Amino acid sequence: MAQEQQLEVVNNGRTERTGWLLNSPDPPGFFHEIFSSIRRTILPHGTKNHSSLPKKSSASKAFSFLQGLFPILEWGRNYRATKFKRDLMAGLTLASLCIPQSIGYANLAKLDPQYGLYTSVVPPFIYAFMGSSREIAIGPVAVVSLLLSSLIQKVVDPAVDPVGYRRLVFTATFFTGAFQAVFGLFRLGFLVDFLSHATVVGFMGGAAIVIGLQQLKGLLGISHFTTKTDVISVLKAVFNSLRHQWYPLNFVLGCSFLIFILITRFIGRRNRKLFWLPAIAPLVSVILSTLFVYLTKADKHGINIVKHFKGGLNPSSVHELQFNSTHVAEAAKIGIICAVIALTEAIAVGRSFASVKGYHLDGNKEMVAMGFMNIIGSLTSCYVATGSFSRTAVNFSAGCETVVSNIVMATTVLVSLLLFTKLLYYTPLAILASIILSALPGLIDINEAYNIWKVDKLDFIVCVGAFLGVLFRSVETGLLVAVVISFVKVIVSSIRPSTEVLGRVPGTSTFSNVIQYPMATKIPGLLIIRINSGSLCFANANSIRERILRLLGDENEENSKDNIRVLVLDISNVMGIDTSAIIALEELHRELVSRGIELAFASPKWQVMSKLKLAKFVDKVGRGRFFLNVEDAVDVFFDPNMSASAVHNC
Repeated sequence: MAQEQQLEVVNNGRTERTGWLLNSPDPPGFFHEIFSSIRRTILPHGTKNHSSLPKKSSASKAFSFLQGLFPILEWGRNYRATKFKRDLMAGLTLASLCIPQSIGYANLAKLDPQYGLYTSVVPPFIYAFMGSSREIAIGPVAVVSLLLSSLIQKVVDPAVDPVGYRRLVFTATFFTGAFQAVFGLFRLGFLVDFLSHATVVGFMGGAAIVIGLQQLKGLLGISHFTTKTDVISVLKAVFNSLRHQWYPLNFVLGCSFLIFILITRFIGRRNRKLFWLPAIAPLVSVILSTLFVYLTKADKHGINIVKHFKGGLNPSSVHELQFNSTHVAEAAKIGIICAVIALTEAIAVGRSFASVKGYHLDGNKEMVAMGFMNIIGSLTSCYVATGSFSRTAVNFSAGCETVVSNIVMATTVLVSLLLFTKLLYYTPLAILASIILSALPGLIDINEAYNIWKVDKLDFIVCVGAFLGVLFRSVETGLLVAVVISFVKVIVSSIRPSTEVLGRVPGTSTFSNVIQYPMATKIPGLLIIRINSGSLCFANANSIRERILRLLGDENEENSKDNIRVLVLDISNVMGIDTSAIIALEELHRELVSRGIELAFASPKWQVMSKLKLAKFVDKVGRGRFFLNVEDAVDVFFDPNMSASAVHNC
């Protein structure tokens, strides 16, 4: 009697759990998810309405909205003078590195040097108000500068039409910011993930070599150089130029200061207290080399110098944006490529330093901040800005506390634009080349490429594809090759997802793969199969159905005395399902019924269960065939005390 009561309690509990599964509320709709994502991005303190909490006033809601958009309103209230001292020193140290690098990167982007400094003024100011990373240093970077110049010069030649080239750069920058803001507002950060870690490692390595080869023009004092970026074209241009007129003094001067910068970096790494030494080395190099050229009149003896350098505040570039141009589609295409590359670098940099400091960085809010700073930057004569790893490392080492260090840096650059640009007239181009070359080793990560090879050979193929594509063809070809290989890898794994037969691990209620855990025991008369796919869809549904039937046939051949009576599908890994997959499941159900085998489902997810109910599949199979977990299904179908009528009435 007591045993029957206990059995009844167990059965009632199981029935109740099945009821929870079948009667769960409908999941939120598509448009509800979109609007909720926008609210979560903008509002910092959540969007749920709790009846136990007092309702917020309109003013409080408005302030909460502003805090979400401008994080400085939240942390700025607790800002103290002690933090400002650290931020001031970090900002000044950062500026000493930023000024020469920005001039060099503008040269790499085939723009006049002042545009690099403009890009180190407005975007850092905007990010300081809208960004959430405390350490990231905003400004132009080498990879994006190369990307812009290599893509835009195919549309407009900067040597033939410098004004048209500059206008297209600003237009592409506007589109870059617009795409970044949209990615953040609609929580489309997964688009950035299309560039996998292996892709980024290969792309950065190839881009670093291409950038280094491009600097041979300034380092060797070559006047005529190729506009192509592939290694073969660049080396041909270098050898052709060396046979004609070039000036060895440029090479001597550039290499001398390159060695000086690398030595200071070595000293800074050996002695952490001297972190400031490699940070100021580029600025010291610019000052000393400029004085050398000015005092010795070396520009009269073949040393190539900057010459034209316009100072002053950032001029408006609103009138230079070309939305009615025939090249607007090209600008948009370039913009989306730059948006993804810039976000990939910035978010990777921001998150790496945020993890060291022990706080979370919201990727979607970072995208919004990056987007708005580039949109406003495009209106104020700036090109694409993002987070720089080398400058962020200097900012971190200098002891920055908040993004106020970016404000200090931008202010210092602005003062330089107002007062000191005339002094940079005699700056040698070879020095700018050496500064860029000194920053490139950090972009080539051989150890990480080796780790990728050890862990995942397909990922390594992606890495090599990006590297070789950038090196021997073009920047966009390298990205395209890597993304295509990555997509093929994902598609293949989606089309051919694995399935595994499960057994109970002794002494537990856990069901695991019988091949991975040989001690796991199969349940007599039952075949439990787990589908290892995040999505059950048109691409893989029929393949999975055929594989399940094949496993069923193999199991019956192995155990001819105890044929399978029930097939239990563990779909706990399946996050989504489409109509093609539901039709395939219906076909599977009919095939099993014709063989006298019952079909049951365990651990269906919310979205999956909702679609199965809407398609009437639950009614076709039977409501008693869906279980909260595998254990419940096994208890029902394997329990000798459980009658067939009880199963049907679950």
